[in-house]
Amino acid sequence: MSAASTLWYVDTPDPVAVLRGQVESDPVAAAALAGQLYADHDVRPHMVGTLAGCAAPDRDEVYIGCYPGLTVVCTAEAALVHPTKLPDLLVRPLASEHTYLVSYDATLHWGAFAHWERGEFRRSFSSTRVDILENEGLPMVWERTFWAGEHPVPWRGSDHPEPQSLPFDPPDFADAANAQWLGFRYLAPAAPGGFAAGELSVCGFTLYPKGQAPQQRALVDSRSAATRRKRGLLLGWWRGVDRVL
Repeated sequence: MSAASTLWYVDTPDPVAVLRGQVESDPVAAAALAGQLYADHDVRPHMVGTLAGCAAPDRDEVYIGCYPGLTVVCTAEAALVHPTKLPDLLVRPLASEHTYLVSYDATLHWGAFAHWERGEFRRSFSSTRVDILENEGLPMVWERTFWAGEHPVPWRGSDHPEPQSLPFDPPDFADAANAQWLGFRYLAPAAPGGFAAGELSVCGFTLYPKGQAPQQRALVDSRSAATRRKRGLLLGWWRGVDRVL
């Protein structure tokens, strides 16, 4: 995955165990949250997908996965140069214990992450390979190996580091935060016994200007045929969403 722009709201003490169970997203809860976050839009469901394919949405869409004790919101609003500028509504819409922001763009060599605890800011970081754009709060223990140069930038070909280059690749740094908090990586294969973003389902919604949503279209399931057979399409989502919204 070349990019991700995600927010996680976590109440469970063991989010890794929940996600490792490859639970399905609750479509009704996802629709309710989409309507809450984007009340100034017409919100319409359009697909069931996986986190691997939906973690970097366009401005006119949002993908939400609601699992027991934690929720992920994939939104372009999380791709912030300064994570501390995240709108208050997105910091803690569910009164969660922890809020995590993980965003990166590998093509731009940019990465960012942030942590809030019960809505109180704890840590944020954002940088390119050369420029630190934000570095607030106390660094966490797991960051030490990155600052110590144990994860060097994979320079290729004629590329050469500038004198002020950081000792790590920012997307890898952000991905390590995701692994620390949520137990999986976007930029590396799943470890033995682990899980991958492609195993987590999310519900996709299109955002329209108020009063401009077209007539409803058929719901698309973008997951593989094997996954659909194994888990089943989220039947009844259409109707459930209409009641919620």
